[in-house]
Order: sequence, then structure tokens, then C-alpha cells
Amino acid sequence: MNKIKLEILGLSSSQSQSGSFALVLGESEGSRRLPIIIGMFEAQAIAIEIEKIIPNRPMTHDLFKSFAHGFDYKVEEIVISDLKEGVFFAKIVCNNGSKTIEIDARPSDAIAIGLRFDAPIYTFESILAEAGIVLTDESEDDIAEIRNEIKSSEKKPKEKGDDLKNLSIDKLNELLNDAIEKEDYEKAAKIRDELSRRN
Repeated sequence: MNKIKLEILGLSSSQSQSGSFALVLGESEGSRRLPIIIGMFEAQAIAIEIEKIIPNRPMTHDLFKSFAHGFDYKVEEIVISDLKEGVFFAKIVCNNGSKTIEIDARPSDAIAIGLRFDAPIYTFESILAEAGIVLTDESEDDIAEIRNEIKSSEKKPKEKGDDLKNLSIDKLNELLNDAIEKEDYEKAAKIRDELSRRN
């Protein structure tokens, strides 16, 4: 089967399903896009990896990383391997030099692990033919808008940091606990930075 390399183009709230996010993958050399609907927690895990945020507690991906390193396995690639009744399936392909193993996973988990290990993402021509969206000029604008949102969100910590400077340490600690409880790791990281700056 013909494998096609994908790249992550964006992560945004899904307009079709409340509380869900669209992870948009695209052909590295082509115009087809593969949107995958994922849940809020999966979106947070991927956002953490994209933005290189250090979470305040271990995540499933840390457990996988410990396992892989413990057995000298390297994550070689992530493969969006199947599409059944509208549901995507993925495999994490690992190798230790003498043996290759394929671990079944949800695409969101597999991609978060792939990001952690800097592994490429692939799918098959048959999946893109069935579920891929071919870009028109209008959808190119949509992708450009998603990319701009990601770029502007990377600039937001500085802007939000200015707002945090005006708060008391007690208020910052209260906001930090709230962010951790809601698993908003991006916000928690910004608050921790401000608290560290004051110490």
C-alpha cells in the first residue's frame, strides 16, 4: 500500500461537535487534508506537545516514553492505519534494532506520542481517498487562518503575562490551583512563570 506522509496543520474547536476539537493533518506534498475529531483531553495532550509545555504531573505519554526507553525501543513512525464507519485507527511503530512492534492506539494518542518522540506521521492512499478533503481556494484560506491562530497564540503568553503582573501572589496561587484543576496546562505554565519571576 502507498504510504503518504502527513504534517499537523492545526488544532481548533470543532464546529460540528460541541466540546470536540478538529486535528487537521495534511499531505506534506499535496492538497488533501485529513480532519480528525478528538476530545478536549486529547486536544490538550497534543497542544502540550506542540507548544512544548511541561505539565505539572505525568501523563500517559510519559508512561509510554518510560516503557520505550526501558526496553530500548525507538518510535519510528505513527501510521493512521484504518478508517471504519467514520472512526480512525492508528499504530505506533517502534523498533529496538532487532524487533519491530506495532501498538494499536487512537490517532490522538499516537500523534501526541509521535510529537514527543519527533516521529513522522503517515497514512495510506486509500484512507486519504475516502476521508481526505481536497483544498479549494476557500479551504486554503481556512488553513491559513488556523496557522495564524497558532502563531498568534504563541505570542499570547507575553500579553497575558502583562495582565498577571498586576495580581497579588495570593490571587496568582488561586488562579494556578484553578488552572491545574481544569487541566489548563498552558495557563498554569504562565502563572508559574510569573510566580517564579517574583521569587
